[in-house]
Amino acid sequence: MKISELKVGASNVTVQGKVTQKDAPREVTSKYGKRLSVANITIKDDSGSIAMSLWGNDISAVNMGDTIEVENGYVNEFRGTPQLATGKFGKVKVIEKGEGSDEESEPMPEDEM
Repeated sequence: MKISELKVGASNVTVQGKVTQKDAPREVTSKYGKRLSVANITIKDDSGSIAMSLWGNDISAVNMGDTIEVENGYVNEFRGTPQLATGKFGKVKVIEKGEGSDEESEPMPEDEM
């Protein structure tokens, strides 16, 4: 499924995209009083982009530039914007690791070109 095809209320969706933005994790308190870590990301494919929240272990597993697949996800609305979510039954899987930012910051010495 393409990101542009995702509509609020859709469930059991499987979509792939590249992580184009990842915010720093923050702590929130659930309605049951449990403290949880959450980080917002944006994923993009050739049809569009969508916001998504990563929870718990998914935060450290997913990085900028990674291509991920969301299985059994659903689309809800947060502050008037469609947002992809995994919920209790969905999964986030890294299909392809992105180029590390350390590789980009170190130019190749001219004598090795």
